[in-house]
Amino acid sequence: MSTNLDLFLKTLPQQPGVYQFYDKNDKILYVGKAINLKKRVASYFSKNHDNAKTKILVSKIKDIKHIVVETETDALLLENNLIKKYQPRYNIMLKDDKTYPWICIKKEHFPRVFLTRNVIKDGSEYHGPYASVRTANALLDVIKELFPLRTCTFDLSDKNIKQKKYKLCLDYHIGKCLGPCEALQTEADYNQSIAEIKNIIKGNFKEALLKFEKLMHQYAVDLKFEEAQLIKEKIKLLGNYQSKSTIVSPTINNVDVFSIVSDNSFGYVNFLKIANGSIIQSHTTEIKKKLDESDKELLEFAIIAIRDKFHSQSKELYVPFKVDLINDLKITIPKIGDKKHIIELSQKNAQYYRFEHLKQLKIVDPERHSNRILKQLQQDLRLKEIPIHIECFDNSNLQGTNPVASCVVFKNTKPAKNEYRHFHIKTVEGPDDFASMEEVVFRRYKRMIDESLTLPNLIIVDGGKGQLSSAVKSLELLGIYDKVAIIGIAKRLEEIYYPKDSVPLYLDKKSESLKIIQHLRNEAHRFGLTFHRKVRSKNAIQNELEQIAGIGKETSDSLLKKFKSIKRLKTLSLETIVEEIGISKAKKIYTHLHQIM
Repeated sequence: MSTNLDLFLKTLPQQPGVYQFYDKNDKILYVGKAINLKKRVASYFSKNHDNAKTKILVSKIKDIKHIVVETETDALLLENNLIKKYQPRYNIMLKDDKTYPWICIKKEHFPRVFLTRNVIKDGSEYHGPYASVRTANALLDVIKELFPLRTCTFDLSDKNIKQKKYKLCLDYHIGKCLGPCEALQTEADYNQSIAEIKNIIKGNFKEALLKFEKLMHQYAVDLKFEEAQLIKEKIKLLGNYQSKSTIVSPTINNVDVFSIVSDNSFGYVNFLKIANGSIIQSHTTEIKKKLDESDKELLEFAIIAIRDKFHSQSKELYVPFKVDLINDLKITIPKIGDKKHIIELSQKNAQYYRFEHLKQLKIVDPERHSNRILKQLQQDLRLKEIPIHIECFDNSNLQGTNPVASCVVFKNTKPAKNEYRHFHIKTVEGPDDFASMEEVVFRRYKRMIDESLTLPNLIIVDGGKGQLSSAVKSLELLGIYDKVAIIGIAKRLEEIYYPKDSVPLYLDKKSESLKIIQHLRNEAHRFGLTFHRKVRSKNAIQNELEQIAGIGKETSDSLLKKFKSIKRLKTLSLETIVEEIGISKAKKIYTHLHQIM
């Protein structure tokens, strides 16, 4: 397997989607679907295949592309579209070329609702497609249980009804139809049912389910338990039903979809090609910024370049915001519905492309990866210099006992664990976080100044305005307040505080800048808590031994240094303890420990 493929596999998302294998001539070999793209694609390269054709396929793979979707059903539908479009050599092809079924609401007087595989552009509404005929039929059964609908193909125009051209059929007599053919049901009443059916199909079940449950309870009251059970089973099937797919919509045809995500250095533009109601192509490209170009400028450039590359003749574009293009293209900025879902899907693919690119960069060029994150952190925190060296402080005490503090050090976004420091709080009595923070910050940087060590580019204090103000006092006393940037992070809402500014900064919860700050804060908390537990444990052992009459601190320290814990002491023989501290004291300790066992 080539280095490029190996790198690609390491950064694939663990999301539903469709993958495409290409040969050395960039010809598509195979299209497949996956619940988890990373696991499925990796499986081709991580095991020996018994099938000879699979071995040949894997040997020919030189490039892999993928499209991320929302659900497994979407992946199944998209796979179907791409196989029909490209007819890859290693995919099974259906000879009858059947398509997935749709639910049709026919455009006519008293509309029929039925299942079809043929989408006819006659103004009728088509909902789907459905990956499972069983699911679609279950949905239709539920609809028919809730709403009496006609199944005949008669032209029920006002004229024909008034002329009494049609007679009631069996469906009317068994309660499956309300007899619109003989004007026993008005068209307005019938269309009210159709409106509720559309809600069910779109996944808005609330009102319909109330009716449905009422019907089920009524069956139970009437002791019709078999009918009630059938309704219950249909509700269960309906729970597994996915209302519709964002992958295919018959209302969207011959459209190019573009979206963009960006960072300080690059823009990532995704292109989806929709033809005959189906996504048939996806492509994402990376654009390097030269002069801090805006997303609008990058997207306008990319649209022209990508359409030229793929020879697109589409006359309509879907984009996330207004763009200025000099031609007769129709530009649509979707706000709701299927069109908006298509834009969101395009943006998701652009985001995953960016994530994969950054993961690959982290593997092949970790220095460049660190520099990018640090530059982003500098920009987000509005710092004067890149924060190559960062230190973070945290206090730790339990109900005011054994107060300690920790300082962790990160260099180039990585923990420098040999430079971590613990502090026993010396000048503060009781649980006073503010005074403790003031003490440890002063001690840390007083020593660094005395030893002529390089100060950090950024100091982070775990806490809000109070802890930050205390740390600032120490920096001012040391005369370095204007030489080092300092911020505080409050845990509750992850607010970033600046000195002498009461209004906090809120970073995007998913931003890399916030993640690196949280990493520092969590590491400082972990390091401080570990030290605090150790100190508390040591003091607890000393206190217990010193409570024994005739046993002082010196003896306690000697035993603790030798045997580490009370638990270990309890397992020792009297002779072993005698060898350490003599017969008199050993008997006292041995007797005490075995009395409390």
